[in-house]
Amino acid sequence: MLDDRLPLNARTFTDERVSPSESFVEQANVTADDLSAFSGREGWKRAAAFLDWEEEFDRVFEESSGEFFAGGKLNAAANCLDRHLDERKNQRALVWEGQRGECRTYTYLELFREVNAVAAGLRSLGVGQGDAVTLYMPVVPELPVTMLACARLGAPHVVVFAGFSAEALATRMREAESAVLVTCDGYYRRGDAVSLRNRAETACVSLPDDVTTVVVDHLGTATETPERNSHRYNRLRETHAGERVDPVVRESAEELFYIYTSGTTGTPKRVTHTTGGYLSHAAWTSHAVLDIKPADTYWCPADIGWITGHTYVVYGPLALGTTVLLSEAGIDGLSRTKPWELIERHAVDIFYTSPTAVRTFVKAGSEYPDSFDLSSLRLLGTVGEPINLRAWRWLYEHVGGERCPVVDTWWQTETGGHLITTVPGVHEMKPGSAGVPLPGIEAAVLDRDGRPAEAGSGGYLVITEPWPGMARELSRGERWAARDDEAVPDLSAFEWAYPTEDGAVVDETGYITVLGRVDDVLNVSGHRFGTMELESAIVDIEGVAEAAVVDAVREGQRVMDAYVSLTDDATETEMMRETIFDTIEGTIGEFARPARVVFTPELPKTSSGKIVRRVLTDVGSGEEVSDTSAVANPEVVGEIRSSLNIE
Repeated sequence: MLDDRLPLNARTFTDERVSPSESFVEQANVTADDLSAFSGREGWKRAAAFLDWEEEFDRVFEESSGEFFAGGKLNAAANCLDRHLDERKNQRALVWEGQRGECRTYTYLELFREVNAVAAGLRSLGVGQGDAVTLYMPVVPELPVTMLACARLGAPHVVVFAGFSAEALATRMREAESAVLVTCDGYYRRGDAVSLRNRAETACVSLPDDVTTVVVDHLGTATETPERNSHRYNRLRETHAGERVDPVVRESAEELFYIYTSGTTGTPKRVTHTTGGYLSHAAWTSHAVLDIKPADTYWCPADIGWITGHTYVVYGPLALGTTVLLSEAGIDGLSRTKPWELIERHAVDIFYTSPTAVRTFVKAGSEYPDSFDLSSLRLLGTVGEPINLRAWRWLYEHVGGERCPVVDTWWQTETGGHLITTVPGVHEMKPGSAGVPLPGIEAAVLDRDGRPAEAGSGGYLVITEPWPGMARELSRGERWAARDDEAVPDLSAFEWAYPTEDGAVVDETGYITVLGRVDDVLNVSGHRFGTMELESAIVDIEGVAEAAVVDAVREGQRVMDAYVSLTDDATETEMMRETIFDTIEGTIGEFARPARVVFTPELPKTSSGKIVRRVLTDVGSGEEVSDTSAVANPEVVGEIRSSLNIE
């Protein structure tokens, strides 16, 4: 009997298979033979081989500590910079596109010099090994530069998304015991200047100890800083230009950075990623899954403040010595033509983005990508949430020209890197399905009692073996114990297990379709609905660009609302509303009919493109929205309230 706590709807799945082209397979980084040779924990030696080690590790995995590559020592910044200088010192490492039309380029040698100068500057301020440094900036070159400078010093960095409030920043600095903050005067959001320094100063005032701040003059509005503990970034860098900082050798298990959950669903929690295990996982998956080569130009528009930006904007690509394109504006801040203009102008080989961004492209229309030369593209990828069939097919056809594989990657902040996906030169793609566990990853879909779920039936996605990129909190057992809640099945049969709190379905061939968070399951009138199954049914309707289904409480009753954004050529009519109702009833059942369908020009999202359902729940319940600091487009909240006649 199926567990009634799980989001299920096999009718939203497909048996369609798409094979990679012969031309892609011929040049792919990883072959079927490579995968077959990568097995078990010992197989992770192949991932570690992508790095230069100052001291070789003597054990792949230490059972007692949960440590990968025990005994090994290395430096992350040296692996991203120093080792590339002999072969590609004049190759572009970073290409940055600013919101005001600026473009800055750093070769590997220039980036090496910049990182050394900033590292020397931070060292002069007292930053040393083990000291946490907080970085509070938008996507500007100074952010990855400072991340690598911290790594060079052996100082863990804490990158805080620039859209967070002063209170959210202070919370993270306090928890990390960070006494140094690198920020900037401000940034542009949708054409408007936002003062970041004021927020940073407000945060620092609330902290118990003095904070040393370094301010990047990004908007040209920074003034002289007479405060005792405040410094200008450019002046600090210029003062130490030409200095060399020897990379601090770190043990494999020592921390590289802390990152905090976004706070969109609860209190932020620290996630610690270590130097050797994390960097090995980042480099190997960038090579195997994203097929990155040193000669490529690679673009992932994710904000660096999130884990995708850490792993697949900074550390993974730079460890492989490729050229990384950075865009100050996220996808939501670019015009309809800009993404395709950037791909054409920079001859981007690999484009890795979110399903939400793809749905935005669908909403704008295929005429925009069709108007540009996207023939440089070799691989497409999605990250952050399950992608619905229509969006997958649109991406494959209109962006990839049916020649580029699409890797639908599943992973989390805690996992550090990809765990479930297709390897593009080896596996067939199944639109809407993430794929299979990568070599070395043991994943299971379990029922509530901890038994393997039947093929085609929903279950809980659980990882049952450790892997190098996992957060230190997992290796120490702080989050893997089974809990008595609806997001975790019985795990007593496993010596070690990580309950991901995602629901999933596995088919007869082992392909895993992720259904979304188990705690995103809606409970209305005794029925449980997964957000993915409902939203996929709505988004597949012609004229619908995006949808979010949430529960709310009105007059003491729990109800379900659907928030829908239409394509530009569609109209908000009662006929469209009835089509949505009819589609849900016909696809899932009458019991799944939402209480109302609310049309909105946009959905509230984080900068990385994730829908902030908490905001919609608050609005639908008639409550004040408690915090919009994680919302990249907070103005849409007022528009939704107005459409519902809520003052």
